[in-house]
Formats: sequence, C-alpha cells, structure tokens
Amino acid sequence: MKANPRRRTDALPFSRNLSRKLLALAPLTALTLVAACVPASKPPAPAPRPVPTTPAAPPLPASPPPADWRDAPRTPGDWRITSPGIASFGDGIFGIRCNRGSSTVSLFRSGTAAGPVSLAITTSDTTRTLTANPVNGGVQVDLPARDRLLDSIAFSRGRFAVQAQGMQPLYVPSWTEISRVIEDCR
Repeated sequence: MKANPRRRTDALPFSRNLSRKLLALAPLTALTLVAACVPASKPPAPAPRPVPTTPAAPPLPASPPPADWRDAPRTPGDWRITSPGIASFGDGIFGIRCNRGSSTVSLFRSGTAAGPVSLAITTSDTTRTLTANPVNGGVQVDLPARDRLLDSIAFSRGRFAVQAQGMQPLYVPSWTEISRVIEDCR
C-alpha cells in the first residue's frame, strides 16, 4: 500500500468553513454573554392610589397657664448689655435702662398698646402692678433708681415674670446684667 502524499481534500474545506463561521459568531456570542449579565429592567411601579383625605382636626386649644408662674417654661433668649446702662433680653422683648439724668430705671416690654396698660412684675418675694405707657415699639414704666422692686428683680430666685395687659407673659431669668444696670444708676 502506497501512502497518499496528499491529505484528504474533502475534510479540509469543511474545517476551514467551520472555523470561519465560528470566528464570525464570536462577537455575537460575546454580546450575548454581556447582555446576560445586565439585570432585566423592572417594570415601572404602579402609581399610588389616591388616599381619601379627611378634614384636618381642629387645633387643640392653648394649654392653660400653669397654676404657679415658677412652673412655666422660661422665655427663650439671653440677656446682653447693648450699651452702657442698657440691658436687653431676648433680642429686645424686654429691657432695662438706666436714666442717670433723672435717676430712674426704665423697664421696657415690646409689643403694641393703644394707651396705658397694666404691667405686673412678679418676683420670688414681690408682686407689683404698675402702669406702663406706650412708647415706640412697646410699653415702658420708669421707676426711681432706689425702688425696692428693682432689687427684688435683681435677686429673684432664678427668674421673674412680666405680664403686660394684652400681651403674652414673659418668664425672664434674673442674670447679672440686671444688677449692672441698676448699680449704674445708684
């Protein structure tokens, strides 16, 4: 038997065609594999059903003031000396000013008043009702620099109350700024 120097020709074209077809399919196969890694997109969520609205509940009535003014929460704010002889609390909601020329101390409460109003000052040991006159931006009362009410305000245990007719009550801390202004006038 003689060896055939040629290879089989019928097998060769088939293998060449197959490798060409496989090479042509390689990019498509790669894309298919990459696409399989991407999660399927979710359908959009259904729109929420409208909730039937009920009428809003009426606001609760304001809580009654505490039986004792010392139990009420302190009015927010701090004391600061705005200029020599003048101290302001809570950005001007209440103030105290020394009037050296007349030897008086002015107590100021911000708000509006058409005419004179009663202004009650309550400390840990004293309660006094004064008549405050309207001034620009509020009401004011002038006291002699040696009035004992000023000492009572300065030495009240922790705080004092200021209640002006037609205005919210204030519960003001008794800090050293008050004593400084009072001492400036004495």
